[in-house]
Amino acid sequence: MDINIIFKIAGIGILISVLNMVLKQAGKEEQAQMLTLVGVVVVLMMVIQLIQRLFMDVRSVFGL
Repeated sequence: MDINIIFKIAGIGILISVLNMVLKQAGKEEQAQMLTLVGVVVVLMMVIQLIQRLFMDVRSVFGL
């Protein structure tokens, strides 16, 4: 398994949480919420690509 993808997801999570705290301290709760939503979407896209690759591997193993 490629461990780099886990580090990328963790890095995105840490970056989003730090930026979220900065924006909330500045009184920009709406932008902080949008930033969190964008972070979730980016991570979900990465996970969907991993799941797609998993299904392609399973199909190739079973010859489907």
